[in-house]
Amino acid sequence: MDIRTLPDEERALYNTLKEKYSLHFKSLRVGDGTIHLLKPSEIEEFLQGRDSCTDARAFPFWAKLWEASVVLAHLLAATPERRGRRLLELGAGLGLSGLAAALAGYDAVLADKEQVILDFQRVSAAASGCRGARHILFDPFQPPEIGTFDVIGGAEILSSEEFLDPLLDICKNYLAEGGTVYLAHDVRRKCLPIFLRKAEGEFSIGSQKRSLQSNGATVDILVNRLQRK
Repeated sequence: MDIRTLPDEERALYNTLKEKYSLHFKSLRVGDGTIHLLKPSEIEEFLQGRDSCTDARAFPFWAKLWEASVVLAHLLAATPERRGRRLLELGAGLGLSGLAAALAGYDAVLADKEQVILDFQRVSAAASGCRGARHILFDPFQPPEIGTFDVIGGAEILSSEEFLDPLLDICKNYLAEGGTVYLAHDVRRKCLPIFLRKAEGEFSIGSQKRSLQSNGATVDILVNRLQRK
């Protein structure tokens, strides 16, 4: 990726990030588009001396490209009737799924909790020729008023039990009539079955396992599809 091709604003943003962090682009073909994803080269730069082995909350989950995000990106890019429909990606992190959805025709909003995350997303969006995506700060415990969405997506967002009830409220309050929630997680994610049990009273839930190769190993991803009863 030649950063000289970026628009002035995003090129300046890239240079600001480059002053603080080691960076590289990873290109991924999703559907009919190619995402040029800006990634940190050294996740340790975001730990600020904290030990993620003793405190899992110290790990910058957003800075890793999760296999579940790849699965979700391909799924969203292939869903029918995409043009003009509103999509919200929760905990978007590097933004692969939301950007793939935007390139496929969705009116996509990528949401996460820190400005630096949105900065990475914005550079990736510009590098990928994705002009229509929006990037917003989003606190799941105090969610903003941003209307409803035809599709809500999230990959590896159930990392903590404290997020289960807020996510369920978000699904109930932000999902438009007839809308669909897509959640993609590693099958080993312990919070996932707890969340699904909470959700089954108000949502019809379908599940499908998808496998992909990552670093020489097979990773099994469970995709759950929720629709209001």
